[in-house]
Parts: sequence; structure tokens; C-alpha cells
Amino acid sequence: MISKTFKNLTAIIFIFLLAGCEFLPLAVPIMVSGAGGGVAYTVTNVAYKTFSYPMKKVEAATHTALKKMAIKEVKREASDDETVRITASTKNLTIYIDLEKITPATTKISVNAKRNTVLKDKATATEIIEQTERALEGGWNGGKK
Repeated sequence: MISKTFKNLTAIIFIFLLAGCEFLPLAVPIMVSGAGGGVAYTVTNVAYKTFSYPMKKVEAATHTALKKMAIKEVKREASDDETVRITASTKNLTIYIDLEKITPATTKISVNAKRNTVLKDKATATEIIEQTERALEGGWNGGKK
């Protein structure tokens, strides 16, 4: 006799296969919803968060976080007043930090910590965002906001 669990699992798989690509938008939020600590992730494991601070303050806090974590900044590129990319590195990682101005008082940070073309370090990306947040809140930035 076939168990009820097996029947349910078979039905779910069958529905998933029938739906094809149309099911993917429903599946993606489920796959990435396990993010903890207020940091979310894209399907490609890029960590991101939006802060209620102007971009200049978020950028300053990001520099403070990288310095505290002893991560070497390699390059800063600003395409306009709306976006900034900071490239940093460690012995094993290349880190891309993108800051995007959402409004004059709101900034989105995205951190992509790559070991190589395929492997990513989600924990380090998350920690950079958390340390940036701590710096914004005055945890070790002289209490300045």
C-alpha cells in the first residue's frame, strides 16, 4: 500500500512539472525566504538590505565595516549620484558591494562575496551588511548618524 505522504509528494512534483516555468515565480520566494537577521538574498545568493539612511552615510558606514573586518578595498566606482560600487578582496574572496539610492533618505546595499565563478560566501556578505548596520547605528562610529 502506498503511503499518504508519498502520494502527496508525487502530486506536488507532478504539479510542479506540469506548471513548467510558470511555477518558478512562486517557488523563488519560498527558496529565499529563510534569510535571517533581516538580510535577504537573491536566487544567486547575493545578500541585500535597504537602510533608511542617505547613500553617503551608508557608504561611510560600509567603509568603516570593511576596515573593522580587515577587508581590503580595491576600487570605488560611482556611475552617477544614484549608484556606487565598491570592490574589495580577501585572500579567498572578491567582494562587490553595490549601493543604490532609492530615495534621498533610503539606500539599498547588495553584497556579492565570490570565491570563484560559481561559489559564493553568503555568511561574509551577510556580516558586511550587519557590520554596516552597526556602524550606521553608532555601534562603533562615534555615535554619529
